[in-house]
Amino acid sequence: MYIYSSSVPRWLQFLLTEKFYNACLIHPETKKNEKNVYCLDCCISLCPHCVSPHSSHRLLQIRRYVYHDVVRMDDAAKLIDCSYIQSYKTNSAKVVFLNQRPQTKKCSSGNICSTCDRSLQEPYNFCSLSCKVIHLVKTLGTLSGYLFECNYMPLSDSGLDDGLMTPDSVLEPAGSNRTSSGSGGYGGVDCRTTLACTATTEIVRKKRSGCSTFRPPCRPACSPVTEIAVNLMNRRKGNPQRAPLY
Repeated sequence: MYIYSSSVPRWLQFLLTEKFYNACLIHPETKKNEKNVYCLDCCISLCPHCVSPHSSHRLLQIRRYVYHDVVRMDDAAKLIDCSYIQSYKTNSAKVVFLNQRPQTKKCSSGNICSTCDRSLQEPYNFCSLSCKVIHLVKTLGTLSGYLFECNYMPLSDSGLDDGLMTPDSVLEPAGSNRTSSGSGGYGGVDCRTTLACTATTEIVRKKRSGCSTFRPPCRPACSPVTEIAVNLMNRRKGNPQRAPLY
């Protein structure tokens, strides 16, 4: 596999092949023990409780959308040239997928990924970071000129979160134009609709606060006029009252 080529640095090989969001074996009984941080210096995945000893290292938070790993574009661009990788926008931040995603069938026409043939929008050539790495190694034999030196890379100022994106934060292709009616004004494949439909069929974890109390459904109150009408309709017919005969 091209990712294991000698021209691909060790930190990048492990980043693209590591399994994130598995439970941490060091903290098996601790809450929020999913390994969603990657240490570029040690080339290992960490859970939030393992981060402290690596505080002086270069750290990259991995995020997840419908069981697929993504990273912020701003973070990835500090390490490698991300041009022509299709990015998506969620919560006002651009993200890119680390690896290619399964697809039912490959597209043979239109704008497609140069590595896995996934349908893309113009002018993108790659659907994920790994697809671009594979293409460069396969065609050029090297990543020279595409890797950047980054000696300092702390976690974001907003702090470490669980990194889980829910259907409420639907991914949109970055740079898409929105019309006044709110519909997408871009052409090509509608990635926003595709990902939104996928999100509704997958189990996605989401933070909830103050919503654990079960509330039984309320029965709507009927107006007096409505109740009277119902009673008249449901009242059984009694014996007829005949007028006396004289």
